[in-house]
Amino acid sequence: MTQSVRIATIALLASSLACQQHSDAGAQTASTRPTRGKATASMTVRRVQAGAPIVHVPTPDTLRGLYVNRWAALGSKLKGLIEVAKKTEVNALVIDVKDDRGFVLYRSSVPLAHEIGADTADGHWMSASKLRAALDTMIANGIYPIARIVVAKDPLLARKKLELAIKRKSDLKPWLDKNGNPWLDPHQRAIWQYAADLAREAYDLGFSEVQFDYVRFPDERRLVAETVYPLANGRSRAQVIRDQLGFLRNALKPNGMRVTADVFGLTATDTTDMGIGQRWEMFVDQVDVVLPMVYPSHFARGTYRLRNPNAHPYKTVNNALKDAIARSRPVANAAKIIPWYQDFTLGSPHYYAEQIRAQKKAGYDNGFQSWILWNPKSNYTVAALEPRT
Repeated sequence: MTQSVRIATIALLASSLACQQHSDAGAQTASTRPTRGKATASMTVRRVQAGAPIVHVPTPDTLRGLYVNRWAALGSKLKGLIEVAKKTEVNALVIDVKDDRGFVLYRSSVPLAHEIGADTADGHWMSASKLRAALDTMIANGIYPIARIVVAKDPLLARKKLELAIKRKSDLKPWLDKNGNPWLDPHQRAIWQYAADLAREAYDLGFSEVQFDYVRFPDERRLVAETVYPLANGRSRAQVIRDQLGFLRNALKPNGMRVTADVFGLTATDTTDMGIGQRWEMFVDQVDVVLPMVYPSHFARGTYRLRNPNAHPYKTVNNALKDAIARSRPVANAAKIIPWYQDFTLGSPHYYAEQIRAQKKAGYDNGFQSWILWNPKSNYTVAALEPRT
């Protein structure tokens, strides 16, 4: 790669916002990713009853999805997004099953979730009947349901189980991020086991795939100087993330599950681990699908020699995806790549259908027919979507 460490370092702050935008913003809205897969006859006759067989929507050859935050799923917005999928090229919905606050979408049978109150902590959860109805509707219409599970950013679990939290060197008390929240220590196998247990449960309920987010260390420079990791055993951060993703994959493969992971968009260009443990060559063969968040608004000024990458959605995504292709080429068994595109405005210019289509075109021109759109409030620009064929 020809990108300098200086540019990569500058871009880290902007890229960190990507994960904030990607994973935090849904929690701020309490008030308030061609052909599509066809449902088989067996899907349409599935009934809500005890002991009914679980049917999974087959993975579409071309996957085009939308993110659904927890509040959208709990409210009436999910129904509207299903209608969008029925009328447009969208054939998948990525639904928060565990968000970045640690809250689980529905009442869980996973012991740890029950113990810490993850499924009841905020007083809101999806009833079994509503979940069943939503999944049955998606299954009947060939809409591919993906369960998003946040791993390392879980302040609820970190506060309930202090032994799992990242510790300060000074006093071995939980380290707190800039927002005053503790993080889980990615070295701890228990947090990945928890994610695997929630993933199996989601799959058994009818989600066809699980997408893991926050498979990383916190993105604050002071982390290295302030924290200690007794379980590191000499491993680099990138090796730890590689090991843990491998654990997840091995744990879930016997269930026939496709394992996917969200990563910073800049990881395809930056040749370091960016301080968060995400180094392309170290993780890309440990999952079935890797989803880089190539949001143009989150690339620093000057990246790809663009004064304002956000103002050039086609060029920014085109460069990022070319780097992703080049980085994956020499890696045996490298994961399939499905990019996240932005359907939100952050800075200038405002993003309308034109900017969203430009990102999609950059993907198509590089051979990526699949994509998922991110909007933190799950409000999407339908004009940017092609009608269902």
